[in-house]
Amino acid sequence: LEMIRNIPSERGRLTLAADAGYNTREFVRRMRQCEVTPHVAQKRRFNAIDQRTTRHPGYEVSQRIRKRVEEFFGWSKTVGSLRKTRFIGPDRVGWEFSFHALAYNLVRTPKLLGAC
Repeated sequence: LEMIRNIPSERGRLTLAADAGYNTREFVRRMRQCEVTPHVAQKRRFNAIDQRTTRHPGYEVSQRIRKRVEEFFGWSKTVGSLRKTRFIGPDRVGWEFSFHALAYNLVRTPKLLGAC
């Protein structure tokens, strides 16, 4: 909430994508008070967001992009062995994370080039 208040909304209404853990009435209410559209992941039983948000095509796009971000972290943990880092300290761990991001992009490059 503090971070979202500092973002200038020059282009109109802001949207904020969030994990299902943020799918609470209080969070959604506070985001709407700040004139921010919450694009939180839906739960199976209870959803704090309603048709005002989910009916727009932007919500679907937001959830697809969120899935792409999650794919990188899942790949990093399983294939990239980043679940438990071998290094200590922010510099070395940061380097390892950057290395994994580079490797992930190299793995995805043929797929992206084939799409053109």
